[in-house]
Amino acid sequence: MMSSQTSKRSFKWLIPTIYIIFLMLPIYWLINMSFKTNQEILSTFTLFPAEPTLRNYAVIFSDASWYSGYINSMIYVGLNTVISVSVALPAAYAFSRYRFLGDKHLFFWLLTNRMAPPAVFALPFFQLYSAFGLIDTHIAVALAHCLFNVPLAVWILEGFMSGVPKEIDETAYLDGYSFPKFFVKIFVPLIASGIGVAAFFCFMFSWVELLIARTLTVTAAKPIAATMTRTVSASGLDWGVLAAAGVLTIIPGALVIYFVRNYIAKGFALGRV
Repeated sequence: MMSSQTSKRSFKWLIPTIYIIFLMLPIYWLINMSFKTNQEILSTFTLFPAEPTLRNYAVIFSDASWYSGYINSMIYVGLNTVISVSVALPAAYAFSRYRFLGDKHLFFWLLTNRMAPPAVFALPFFQLYSAFGLIDTHIAVALAHCLFNVPLAVWILEGFMSGVPKEIDETAYLDGYSFPKFFVKIFVPLIASGIGVAAFFCFMFSWVELLIARTLTVTAAKPIAATMTRTVSASGLDWGVLAAAGVLTIIPGALVIYFVRNYIAKGFALGRV
């Protein structure tokens, strides 16, 4: 009887373990390739680098086009996250607290913008920003990504705000709080987990989006994703450098997930993620 229970418990652990290994395999292989030479990558199949090298990482940190791409990506991703969450907070509060004509239709229209593919908006954004002289600037990419991130942030935040009783608002007004003071000092701390979840998804979409970022940038604000797609020499693709760049590109997302993991768990618990 004891042996059967032990086997069942070990079987329950076996499936998640295999699944995690399956998910981590591409990441391991990327890290493995980043320490190999191009000759070893193209000629042999090895689970570990035969002659580990840091040359691929040295190329990235010594070439201005590579590390400037990281800086550009961080700038417009940070701008977009701040703008999207700042705009979404009052909008989500209005949807969660008030009922007005066409509120459901407006909310659905916001979500349809998030459902549209980025390719639909690439050309209109390019023509609009060309007219205003915003091409190849960080703010251009940050504002363009707001089209997709603001609806997502509004949807997430509205779910968290709806879970806060309206009596808290009324009590604060009776105590003499103005709306800005109430919103900043009382309401925002109550939905801090929702803000963390919304900021996480805004960051991740803006970080991995390529089409619009590449369309609206040329040189000065070119992101790391666009730099990776142009890594072609006379001898072909530099696979080792691309793998090293991929490893470094994963790090910011992994750090963000680490710091907001508790907020994401709360978002899943509330059924809004």
